[in-house]
Amino acid sequence: MKDIVFETAASAVQARNRIRHHIYQTPLIPARTTGKANSANVLFKAENFQLTGSFKIRGAMSKMTIQPADGRLITASSGNHGIASACASKALSKNLTVVVPQTVVTSKLEKIRSYGVEAILNGSDPGLAEQHAQQLAASGDYTYISPYNDADVIAGQGTIALEILEQCEKVDNVFVAMGGGGLISGIGSVIKAFSPRTKVYGVSATNSKALAESMVAGHVVETEHLSTVADAVAGGIDEGTITLPLATAVVDQIVECDEGEIKAALKALALEENIIVEGSAALALAGFEKVSGDLADQTSVIVLCGANYDQGIIKGIIYG
Repeated sequence: MKDIVFETAASAVQARNRIRHHIYQTPLIPARTTGKANSANVLFKAENFQLTGSFKIRGAMSKMTIQPADGRLITASSGNHGIASACASKALSKNLTVVVPQTVVTSKLEKIRSYGVEAILNGSDPGLAEQHAQQLAASGDYTYISPYNDADVIAGQGTIALEILEQCEKVDNVFVAMGGGGLISGIGSVIKAFSPRTKVYGVSATNSKALAESMVAGHVVETEHLSTVADAVAGGIDEGTITLPLATAVVDQIVECDEGEIKAALKALALEENIIVEGSAALALAGFEKVSGDLADQTSVIVLCGANYDQGIIKGIIYG
C-alpha cells in the first residue's frame, strides 16, 4: 500500500506543474481565536478563496488537462465538483455534461450552468446522480470523470498538501473533511510521503459517513444518508473506489461530528475568525474542536475546502 501512496504523491507533483497556471495558490491563514484556549497553533488552508470557491478546481483541472481535445466528458456532482469541472471545461475548451441531484443547491446549479455546460438533474441524492452519469457513459457516448474515484483527480487535490508543506515549516496535524475521499486521499498521500510524522485526521459528518464506515469495515458498505449542512460531503461511494484503500492507508484518526457541532463551527468561523464558508469546510474545524484538548502546543492545519454556500441557510445558522 505504501507504493500507491508514494505514486499518488508523485502524481500530485506532476499535476501541480500542469495546473499551476489555472488555479490560485491559496493562503495559509493564522487563526485569530481557534485553539488559543489550548495553546494550539492553528492555521486555515483557505481553499474557500480558490477559483470557483472550492478545492475541486484542482482535481478537475488535473483530469481535464490530459483529456483529448475532441472527447465528450460527463461527470456528476452535488455542486462544487460540477462548478469546478464546468470552469475547467470552459478554460480548456472541453465538451462537458454535468449530472446533478434534484436536491442540488440552486446557487450551485446556476454557477454550473453559467459556464455554458449542459446540466442534467437526476436522482434524489449525489450517489444516484453519479449512477446516472455512469450509465450514460456506459453507452459509449461519454468519458466519465468521477468526482473522487479517479487517480488524476486525487493527484490534483493533493497539490493542496504540497502548498501547505511549503507554507509551514512544521505541521503536526492536518484536518480534512471526508466525502467521497478524493480530498483526503490526495492530501494524505502527499503528507505521508513528504512529512510522515504529520498526523492526518479525517472528519466525517454523522448524517452521511459512507467512507468512514467503509474504512472501519474494510470494504464499501451501504449507509443511511440524512440531510446535512455539510452537503458537499454527502452521498455514497463507488464499489471498488480507489479512495477507500488510500484513505485507510493515510488517515491516522477518524473524527465524527454531528449537525450541532458542524453548525457551531460555522458560526465560530464567521463570528470569531471573520471567515464565511460552507458546511463541509466547517466540518473540518468541528473535527479539530473535538480533539483540540490533546493538541496543546502543536501546529494544526484545518483545510477550509470551500465557500459555495446557500446564503439563506448560512445566515440562519450564524445569526439564528
